[in-house]
Amino acid sequence: MANGNRFRTYIDRWALTPDGDPIVTHSSRLLPVLCGGAPAMLKIATVPEEKWGAGLMIWWDGIGAARVLAHDDDAILLERAVGGRSLAEMAANGADDEASHIICNAVAALHKPRKAPEPCLIPLAERFQALTTAPEGELLERSAKAARLLLSDPRDVVPLHGDIHHGNILDFADRGWLAIDPKRLKGERGFDYANLFCNPDHAIATAPGRLARQVAVVAQAAQLERTRLLQWILAWAGLSAAWHIEDGEVQHIVPTLQIAEIAAAEIDKG
Repeated sequence: MANGNRFRTYIDRWALTPDGDPIVTHSSRLLPVLCGGAPAMLKIATVPEEKWGAGLMIWWDGIGAARVLAHDDDAILLERAVGGRSLAEMAANGADDEASHIICNAVAALHKPRKAPEPCLIPLAERFQALTTAPEGELLERSAKAARLLLSDPRDVVPLHGDIHHGNILDFADRGWLAIDPKRLKGERGFDYANLFCNPDHAIATAPGRLARQVAVVAQAAQLERTRLLQWILAWAGLSAAWHIEDGEVQHIVPTLQIAEIAAAEIDKG
């Protein structure tokens, strides 16, 4: 079915009014709409991972994440972020610490226990399979070793977002900062903080002293052990590099490994 027809199916079903141009990503098709006059976002998943993530959005029930207004098969209708602030812009313009605090607060809300039964989730260890088969290299081997250590003795196991970064925590105005686009994982809560150290862009992430400072900020705000957080960053950066190698994205391999190198150096400092 063509994208326009797929949108039309749900526009008619849920009595929506288009309110902007379609947005195309590698994993979904989105359309800003109005639902009962309120801003919303119609999202149609084009890959299984995005479809499965909808189950976690529903389970979060609007606490720490965008509220689900309707859902059906590969389509989900979410409240739309209407605030004008951007965490990436904050990090780039002198408010990096504040952005990290906002992210930590949003992640903490996601990790709070719920009464409803958990949706079907993927064990975090499965996410790291690409790292176990990555080409040889000192940093990748050290990242894999860190991952094995962490995954063999998980702490504070919770449903995870799986892709926390500055672009997946949005400003919902009166509703605060809320998450979108989860990956439906389950594992140690510390994992969910690792990716923010690779963001919002390479220049900021690798700026001298930036990672060390933000590790201190995040460790305190999220009540995480500093060294263990650094190990998660090392493991995550190695995994990201392994994915880039698999996908042939040569331009991203070295920048990602730089994050692993900085994290490893911080671990060695003790």
